[in-house]
Formats: sequence, structure tokens, C-alpha cells
Amino acid sequence: MNIFNYIIQMGASVMMPIIFTIIGLCIGMKFGKALKSGLFVGVGFVGLGIVTALLTDNFKDPLQAIEDIFSLNLSVFDMGWPAAASVAYNTAVGALIIPICLGINFLMVITKTTRTVNIDLWNYWHFAFIGAVVYFVFDQSLLWGYFAAIVCYIITLVMADLTAEKFQKYYNLPGISVPQPFCQSFTPFAIVIGWLLDKIPGFDKLNIDAEGLKKKFGVLGEPLVLGVIVGCIIAAVSHIDDMRNFDAFMANMPAGSTTTDGVMKVVKDILFLGVTMGAVMELIPRITKLFIDGLMPISDKTKEVIDRKFHGKTIHIGMSPALVIGHPTALVCTLFLIPTYIVVAVLLPGNQFLPLASLAGLFYLFPMMLPYTKGNVLKSYIVGFVALVIGLWFVTDMAPDFTKAAAAVFAETQDKAAHVPDGFMAGSMDFASSLIGYAIYALARYAKFVGAAVLVAITVVLMVVNRRRIVKDEALAKQGADSNK
Repeated sequence: MNIFNYIIQMGASVMMPIIFTIIGLCIGMKFGKALKSGLFVGVGFVGLGIVTALLTDNFKDPLQAIEDIFSLNLSVFDMGWPAAASVAYNTAVGALIIPICLGINFLMVITKTTRTVNIDLWNYWHFAFIGAVVYFVFDQSLLWGYFAAIVCYIITLVMADLTAEKFQKYYNLPGISVPQPFCQSFTPFAIVIGWLLDKIPGFDKLNIDAEGLKKKFGVLGEPLVLGVIVGCIIAAVSHIDDMRNFDAFMANMPAGSTTTDGVMKVVKDILFLGVTMGAVMELIPRITKLFIDGLMPISDKTKEVIDRKFHGKTIHIGMSPALVIGHPTALVCTLFLIPTYIVVAVLLPGNQFLPLASLAGLFYLFPMMLPYTKGNVLKSYIVGFVALVIGLWFVTDMAPDFTKAAAAVFAETQDKAAHVPDGFMAGSMDFASSLIGYAIYALARYAKFVGAAVLVAITVVLMVVNRRRIVKDEALAKQGADSNK
């Protein structure tokens, strides 16, 4: 337990290079190549952290100003994913989540209830988080906590199998699946809403992709330029009050400042935020290439070992969705969703959550969505919008128990990421708005043993269905191999 806690507390940028280097050595890679792959992954997480901080740090004050301008009194404070990860890994549930889930994964592979080997160890915090919240719901019951985490893990592994073929074809990443519950939670939305949209006469002709935007709008269709425009708009709105009360604004300027100085400061703030958002849009695809450069050699070698050990049977390597968040459609949809997500959060009846720190997580809506929307910008945006609106209610409803968990972790560890500001409840779009996570939480919280029975039934049915698929595919593959002899 202490060893796992020590490694986890190093953070993804240190933890993942160590883990992937060890995995590389275990599957027969040379030390230098394994180390290089691990370091590429670590550097990718560092870069992703820098870009995420660039977005959240620079947008926090403008968005807070917008909240003040429109007199918003939303009681659920956006803690972002660091708070959720802190709650996940600093509880009794999180302490052993990695070895327990790895054991379950092994059993599922040998019983043919999954084909995915989940080596995305950093994102195991998602399973630990829902387990930790349920753990506190039931007065620190380890039984309930591990039950919720394990159910989430099994469902996610099956979902990774069911979506693997489309994912691999769309992104041209053979042998890869994504066993991350937040991303997989948007797959049902993509299937159902996509089907409904296709029933609308003429909608199928609105096949807008990111490349099509570039052709139609030229430079204005580039994610970089769109980022600059959206950033400038948000900054301009945040300065509405300053322009209305220009004298008060000038009173806060340094002594001797002129009207021109005040106007220039506003212009500077607007342009700076625009360029910052543009930088985020441009840097994320470049950073995702680091993940691919690091993970693909390990994936290729793992596939060789699996082919040898499992005699050619299909096994998927479960990887982080960070591999593909730089897709142009994901970037464009994220840009359009940021302002609309904020507006809806303000107007939506029953919502108490204003997204701030979680905005950087919007990129992760799309990895599993795009293979089903086929990269159509309009369809992807609509699916993401509907899922986020529903997710706001999820976050609001979970907030009291998230707050209880965060407060307990902060009291025990003094981890600032888990500190909830006075007068607020804790919330985060990252996994708290996840369909899979919320369904498990709600069934346990509101239906208790009946909810647990429903979860067990759903989990068993998914495992049985998946096993039948795997057995059938293996039988067909064997027939094909025999006929070729």
C-alpha cells in the first residue's frame, strides 16, 4: 500500500515513465528503448499539465468577473480534476485500487469476458473516485466503496471492448482501446443522439468536418484562429463592468494613468486571453504526438508478445484517451462548447455548478464520441452539448457527498487540491458529470441494496454478452485459419 501511494503521489509525469519503462522491460524491450518510450509519455503529461494550467489559470479571473457581472450565486465550486484525483487516491479505497483492478482485469482476460488489458494506470483514479464517494455515502464502508469501484471498472472494460473496433478504424490505431469511464460515458449519448439526428430530414447533408471548416472559412476555420476569437470574446465580456464604470476602473490603475492607459490595458487583456486560447488549441495536438511516440512502441511490442502467448488471439491494449484529444474536430467542438457551456450553466434550472477549472477537461468528451459521429462537427457539438447539460445536474446532485469526501481528505492530508472554499460545496465536471459514474453513485445512494442488485445484473449481463462476442469471434477466426491450411 505504501509503495503504491508513494508512486501515485509523484504524479502522472513521474509515475507513468516508471510504469511504462517497467512494462517495456517485462515484455522484452531493450532498456534504452523502454526508457525513451516512458519518458515520452512523462513529457506528454508535463506538456498537457502546462497547457491545462495555461487555460485554467488565465481564464479563472475573467470567468469569475463574468460571474460577478451577472450576479451569479452558484453554490457548487469547480474544484477541477485534481480535487477528484486527490479524493480518489487519498482514501482507503484508492490505496489498493490499482492491484485489485489489475487482478480483476487478469481474471476477465482468462475467462474471456474482456479483451482489453488496461495499462492506463494513472486514470485508475476514476474508478477510485466513484468508490471513494460511495465509501463516504455509507459512513466509510469499504465494502460499498470497493463494490462501486469494481463495478465501474468491469463496465468500463466491457465498453472498451465494444467500442474498440470503431475507435481503431477511426483513429488508425490498431490494437488500442480506451478503458477510461469518463470518455466511455459519452458513447451512449453519441449513439442515441446521433441516431435521432439522422432521422431529421436533410441533417445527413450537414456533414461538417474540421477540414471542411478550413476550406469554407479559410484561416477563420483553423482551431488556432477560432481559439483566438473565442478567447477575445470571453475577455471582452469580462470587461463589460469596467467599461460601464470606467471611473472606478481607472481608480484601480496605477497613479498617473491616463484614459488611454486604461483603454490600452483592456485591449491588452482581451488580446492576451485570445492568444492564450489560440496557443492551447495549437499546442494540444503537438503534445498528443508525444503520447503516440511513447505509447506506440510499447503497444507494438505488447501485441507481439500477446500474439506469441495467446496464439494470435485478439487482445486490446487499454491506453489513455490523451492519445487522441488533439483531433481537429475535438478542438473545434471544445472551442464552441466553452462559451455555451458557461451560458447554459447560468440559465439551467436546478443547476448550482459553474464550470471554471473543469473547462480544460472538455477535450476529453470527444475521443469515444467521434468514431460514432464520424467527425461531423455539428453532430459532435450537439451530442457534447446535450451530455454536458445533463452532466450539470449530475454534478449538482453529487456535490454534498463529494464535499463530504473532499473535507475528510483535506482534514487527513492537508492536500490543498481537496480544500473546499468556505460557503461552497465541491464539484467537478471531470467524472462527477460522467454517466457511468453518476449512475453507479445514484443507484447506490438512492436505492441501496436494490440499486446494488441492479448494478450487479447490468454488470453480469455485459460480461456475458461480451464473452459470447469473444467466443464467437475466436471460433470464426479458427475456422478461417483452418480453411487456409
